[in-house]
Amino acid sequence: MKKILKEIQKHLMSATSYMILFVVPGGVFYALSIMINGKAEMPAQGIAVELNQIGAAGLALFIPVLGGYIAYSIADKAGIGPGFIGAYLAREVGAGFLGGMLAGFLAGYTVKALKKIKLRKEYRTLETIFLYPLVGTLVSGGAILFLFGKPLAVFMNWMTARLNGMSGISKVPLGLLLGAMVGIDMGGPINKVAYTFAQTQVDTLPYLMGGIGAAGAVPPIGIGLATIFFNKKFSEEERNSGKAAILMGCMGVTEGAIPFATVDPVRMIPICTLGSAVACMVGFLFGVTNHAPWGGLIVLPVVEHRFGYIAAVVIGAMVVAVLTGILKKDYVPEKTTEIEEDIELTFEDF
Repeated sequence: MKKILKEIQKHLMSATSYMILFVVPGGVFYALSIMINGKAEMPAQGIAVELNQIGAAGLALFIPVLGGYIAYSIADKAGIGPGFIGAYLAREVGAGFLGGMLAGFLAGYTVKALKKIKLRKEYRTLETIFLYPLVGTLVSGGAILFLFGKPLAVFMNWMTARLNGMSGISKVPLGLLLGAMVGIDMGGPINKVAYTFAQTQVDTLPYLMGGIGAAGAVPPIGIGLATIFFNKKFSEEERNSGKAAILMGCMGVTEGAIPFATVDPVRMIPICTLGSAVACMVGFLFGVTNHAPWGGLIVLPVVEHRFGYIAAVVIGAMVVAVLTGILKKDYVPEKTTEIEEDIELTFEDF
């Protein structure tokens, strides 16, 4: 079971690395169009219309890309076509990114199974250009259209309506959960699941990125502040790295906290998890919306309720900094013992 989960994780991470290349430009241009328009609705005139079209194109493609590259990761290039087509159909029927993922896995493993069938040598060319794409597409597309598409669409509509209907205190558990996922492995697979969940719904549920964008900035900024306020806890090298960590946090790069977590994981991982959870919860409670599929302070121009967003980052970062100051032990330089030996050299004339 553990091996299967590891394999699924590997394929998802691989596909996400391709998907992000579509989500980021799509989301940023979509967000810019909203910023220029001045309100969170479809712009009706000016350059904002064209920017919105560019953004919408990127966001429309990410589900087919996700499915296509999951299949590619499993079955190499023979899986791309069936994965893309199945995931495109998932998007069309409203099955969302869950349907796209399912289509990708079905396509990939179908093609991988077909590769085990050995045809006669003269028919080998037909395998790649006919058998694999045809059967793979039939399985992935058919499964979406006849079996899983409609139930997944119902679930996605229910989930979207439920998340949209949340307000005030009802958002607290969700904020704590998503924020903790962002902070617990600082850019790892759990972090990516939370980010992907929010990024794929940035156009319909922008408040998710409002909380997660703030949560992602917290670990590096909080640790960076700790190196300033509690400098006795860190080596000189770590104090210098702390300044870079603050900058990385402002840019939305959670991985800036990893060097500190690897040195003291028992303390720093729970601290970062709690700080990110608090930041996400605060962002949700303030009603922050972030129309960019990214985080950090760099996205402030496209954030609504900016005071709440900044407050979420500051509060979360202070939680990390203060707890680090309380729980982390003072840095003690390693003692180096120098052994001095008197070596007597005798030079003799030969």
